[in-house]
Amino acid sequence: MALEMKVPSPGESITEVEIAQWLVEDGDYVEKDQAIAEVDSDKATLELPAEASGIITLKAEEGDAVAVGEVVCIIDTDAPRPGGDSKKEDKKESPEEEVAEERKEEPTKADSEKAPAKTEGPSKSSTPSQKQDKNYATGSPSPAAKKILDEKGVDAKSVNGSGRDGRITKEDAVQAKASMGTPGPGKRGESRKKMSMLRRKVAERLVSAKNETAMLTTFNEVDMSAIFSLRKQYKEEFKDKHGVGLGFMSFFTLAIVRALDLYPDVNSMIDGDYQIKYDFKDISIAVSGPKGLMVPVIRNAENLGFRGIEDEVKRLALRARDGQITVDEMTGGTFTITNGGVFGSMLSTPIINPPQSAILGMHNIVDRPVAVDGHVEIRPIMYVALSYDHRIIDGKESVGFLVAVKEALENPEELLMDNDVKRALEL
Repeated sequence: MALEMKVPSPGESITEVEIAQWLVEDGDYVEKDQAIAEVDSDKATLELPAEASGIITLKAEEGDAVAVGEVVCIIDTDAPRPGGDSKKEDKKESPEEEVAEERKEEPTKADSEKAPAKTEGPSKSSTPSQKQDKNYATGSPSPAAKKILDEKGVDAKSVNGSGRDGRITKEDAVQAKASMGTPGPGKRGESRKKMSMLRRKVAERLVSAKNETAMLTTFNEVDMSAIFSLRKQYKEEFKDKHGVGLGFMSFFTLAIVRALDLYPDVNSMIDGDYQIKYDFKDISIAVSGPKGLMVPVIRNAENLGFRGIEDEVKRLALRARDGQITVDEMTGGTFTITNGGVFGSMLSTPIINPPQSAILGMHNIVDRPVAVDGHVEIRPIMYVALSYDHRIIDGKESVGFLVAVKEALENPEELLMDNDVKRALEL
């Protein structure tokens, strides 16, 4: 029986996917539930499992955009399973078949007689229109082409003409590029690769965010000394008990949850003429995956403590790294955190993740001289940036929000742990 495999719907509102990579070849024997392809949607890369065992026939090429419900391959479920070999065995031809194949490839006498003779040089019966135009020397530019070349500063001798008798046409001049000097001894090759559907969608959303929001960024600095001290004192005990590290992300997430309670406009978004406010905090965490930027969501972060947040961050980061993240795990979110500091970024202006209204950028931590009680001390300092949509968040709210985050991070024991560190860390 021939089983037609159709593209399943990877999520609501997704109508098309792209074949990123076939994991099998045409004619292979596949097992049921074996991953046969990776498909890109505009939100994630997902694996396509075989629905049955049998010989597979591919109906789409890598890079093809296919609609949800469209047939991408056929599996012959009646085909016998090769003994110990998942790939189809090379079929040996009989002597008669080999002779027939050779005869098929040899051109017959009738075919060779039908083939037109190859002409050498110009025909003697050339029409006047095929003769060289006396007004232009061979390889010289037309007046229009010459003007364009002069404007671009391109030497006509460096251009190969495509016109009659090698004459340089206007199109040749338009396509010509000015010399960039004598090439050095190094390589000067280039490659061309189509971006994945996920990458194209990310690019589209980022441009949309820049063009359709009144984005503004405010900055501040955070003294990380208190967090460093807490982590140094409790990180080993925390890891031994919970099996996960005590990182910076839990401190930042809880500081943001507190600040969103104080400034609810930051936890809202615009829908036409309306402002939608949320009484929950779904925090999106930007992570770098093998297929590009992904933004999984920590749901109801307001109900989680340090352990719960660290567990979720680890789980989502591993799934993103292994390409197992689902569309549902990246859908929604009311506020985003991005950490460029892990790559060494000192300062940046993060771009809002639409339709959200704000995003917090974390950066690297560097020992810097700061004034403390009238004295200069060296402290571990992180610059933080809040990009926000000024259409819905005023400067007062944005600056107040970032100051509230700073206060919580610089005094976590009081503002995030209710002065009970052991209880907050569930130790």
